[in-house]
Amino acid sequence: MSTLSDQKTTRNKPSYLYSIVSVALVLFLIGLFGLVLLHAQRLIRLFKEQITITVELKDSTLANDIANLEQALVQSPFVKDGRVQFVSREEAAQLMQEDFGKDFLKLGLPNPFYDVFTFNVKADYLQKDSLEFLKSKILAQYPVVGDVYYQENVIEQVGYNIRRIRYLTFALATVLLLIATALIYNTVRLALYANRFLIKNMELVGASWEFISRPYLIRGMMHGLFSGLLAVAALAAMLFIVQRQLPDLRELNNLAGFATLFAGLIVLGMLMNVISTYLVVTKYLKMRVDDLYY
Repeated sequence: MSTLSDQKTTRNKPSYLYSIVSVALVLFLIGLFGLVLLHAQRLIRLFKEQITITVELKDSTLANDIANLEQALVQSPFVKDGRVQFVSREEAAQLMQEDFGKDFLKLGLPNPFYDVFTFNVKADYLQKDSLEFLKSKILAQYPVVGDVYYQENVIEQVGYNIRRIRYLTFALATVLLLIATALIYNTVRLALYANRFLIKNMELVGASWEFISRPYLIRGMMHGLFSGLLAVAALAAMLFIVQRQLPDLRELNNLAGFATLFAGLIVLGMLMNVISTYLVVTKYLKMRVDDLYY
C-alpha cells in the first residue's frame, strides 16, 4: 500500500524542474534578442560617429586663428573626443600627388586646396537640426571659416534607416514578448495541473483564496528567479565563447547595457511566473469540481 501511495504521490507531483528549464529557455531567447539589439545600437553609434564634418578655412588664415579654432572644436560638446584633425593645403596637395602621381600640379597652376579641419560629431548630435545649428554657430563665431561641409543626403538616409529599424525592432519585441507570455503561462499551468484537486479541496474546507495562493506565488517567484539566473548564466557563457572566437566584438561591449538586460531578465522571469501562477490558481479556484476532471 505504501509503495502504491508513493507512486501516486510521485505521479501527482508537479514537474517544477521542467517548468524552470522551460521558462529559462524562453528568457534565454528574449535575452538573446536583447543582446542583438545592444550590439546593433553600438554598431549604429559607431557608424554615425564615422561621418566626417569638414571646416574649410579662408586663404591667408593666421596660425593663431587656426590654433584658437582648433581649441574651440576640441572643447565643443558636439565633437567626438580625439577626432579633430588639421590638414594644411600643402599636406592636401602632397596627398593628391601620392594618389595621382608626381605630374599633379606641374602645370604651374596655384594650389587649389584650402586649410581644413575634419572631425566627427557624437552620435547623439548626428541629426539634421543639430548639424545645421553647429554649422551656423561655427560660421557666425569664426570669421576665418569659409564654409562647413557634411553629406546631408547621408545624414538623412541614416536617420531614415534608423527610424525603420526602431519600428521593426519594436514590432518584433512585442511579438516575442506575447509569445513568451503565452509559453510561460502554459508551462506554469502544466506544472500546477497535478495540484488542481488540492487547490480546490483547500477552498472547500474553508481556506481563503489568499491563503491558498500565497505558497504557490512564493514558489512561482523563486522558480522565476532560478529561471532568470539560469538564462543569464547561459547568455554570459555564450557571450564569452563568441567573443573568444571573434575578439573584435569586444569593442562593442556595453557593460551597463548587459547588466541592465540581465537584471531585467531576472525580474521579468519572476514577474511573469508570479502573474501566471496567480492566474492559474485563480482559474482552478473558480472552476467547479466536476470540471477539474477535464
